[in-house]
Amino acid sequence: MRNKYIESFETKQAEGKNIPDFRAGDTIRVAVKIKEGDKTRVQNFEGVCIARRGQGTGETFMVRKMGANNIGVERIFPILSDSVDTITVLRKGRVRRAKLFYLRDRKGKSARIKELKR
Repeated sequence: MRNKYIESFETKQAEGKNIPDFRAGDTIRVAVKIKEGDKTRVQNFEGVCIARRGQGTGETFMVRKMGANNIGVERIFPILSDSVDTITVLRKGRVRRAKLFYLRDRKGKSARIKELKR
């Protein structure tokens, strides 16, 4: 049972945020605001969501992409962060588990995820 004051605070924080329905295995594009000096810009981080954890204002998700020279890059984003501008779901993946940490050991064709037929 959660405290009603904490619940009201969390609903207030989530107000105005457009969070799509996504889960582990989905390919997503996260637009992140980056501050450089006195200017801000938006940079996209596109990859596979390999985990989602937490609840309420503390909920986070982990995105993995293949960077230059086939080096895997993982970032953890808080869902309600001010630095996350938008989250776009590019494709839905068909997976059988909630955490896809086994993708860290795979590369190439064995790291592919089948697309969910709608």
